Amino acid sequence: MLRPTSHVEVYLYMAPVDMRKSINGLAALVENELALSPMMEVLFVFCNRGRDKIKLLYWERNGFVVWYKRL
Repeated sequence: MLRPTSHVEVYLYMAPVDMRKSINGLAALVENELALSPMMEVLFVFCNRGRDKIKLLYWERNGFVVWYKRL
């Protein structure tokens, strides 16, 4: 169940991402490449090279949530 508010901002990371990355790796991409705090209440979206897998990173109150979907 997605819990972000209905007015949540979404940031799409355009470069392909290795889907083996987990929370720490994705948060590092947000900090280093996007120059944003991964603890903002926004959705960060990452895709693989084939664009058939996505991961969403979201900070929820006291920790990170990662959703993974194979399309």
